[in-house]
Amino acid sequence: MTSPPLGTEAVYRRPTASQPYGRQKPLWELGIAVGGGYVPDYPAAAQNHFKAIALPYVIYRGDFLSAGEGAILKGRIVKTSRFEFDVSLNGSFAADSNANDLRKGMNDLDYLGEIGPRLQILIARAVDGRKVEMELPVRAVFSTDLSSVDYRGVVFHPELAYQNPDFINYGIKFKLSGGPIFATERLQDYFYEVPAAFVTATRPRYEAGAGYLGSTLAAKAVMPVSQSVNLFALGEIGLYTGAENADSPLHGEDVNFSLGLGITWSFYQSERMVTR
Repeated sequence: MTSPPLGTEAVYRRPTASQPYGRQKPLWELGIAVGGGYVPDYPAAAQNHFKAIALPYVIYRGDFLSAGEGAILKGRIVKTSRFEFDVSLNGSFAADSNANDLRKGMNDLDYLGEIGPRLQILIARAVDGRKVEMELPVRAVFSTDLSSVDYRGVVFHPELAYQNPDFINYGIKFKLSGGPIFATERLQDYFYEVPAAFVTATRPRYEAGAGYLGSTLAAKAVMPVSQSVNLFALGEIGLYTGAENADSPLHGEDVNFSLGLGITWSFYQSERMVTR
């Protein structure tokens, strides 16, 4: 059974002074997501490539465990009116080194997965649901070629985030966020180290170090088309001037950009609704 169309009282709960902005959504959904983007091969890469993906997804909106919104999987440990502490997962695409001029002949970069705790601190919130938060995630990073898994260190990415659940009064969920990225030596090695075996006339030996990796400014918009279909758009700018490993021969550009578009179709939704 699907939820009522967008715009009805069963979907929206209008804000009041005693009841801040919220929206009635199914407890869980099953769907298909299709998306593509023009993204850099790795942070500070000199080249972008188009990558696309189509896959089924599950959204679950439980009080403790949630999936498919804001993170691949999120387990909420503590939640108050101003603080939320959870454990979440995230991931990124693989890259073919032979398609990248600076990495040609080196090992490919595998799919990356991240897991770790995140503290969210509410800075300001309006009655209509707009809010500003500080997000403080610390995640362990793993790489996989789908046949094995390797540990790649730890990343810390504090961000200041503005969110508007009804951007331009059309039900568009909008998020603007940005902040610095810090990584341990092991992750920096993965992106920027040049071992002796891969030295060339234009690619000298380089040992990477831990520290500041760069900064990002990202925007995301999700627009409902119907009760079961959403369009989404993503954009991100990466700034790598002053990065710890800016001298690496694999550090190609001080500025990267990413653009992505996609669509989700929720073909089955639970009858039970929750306010989110």
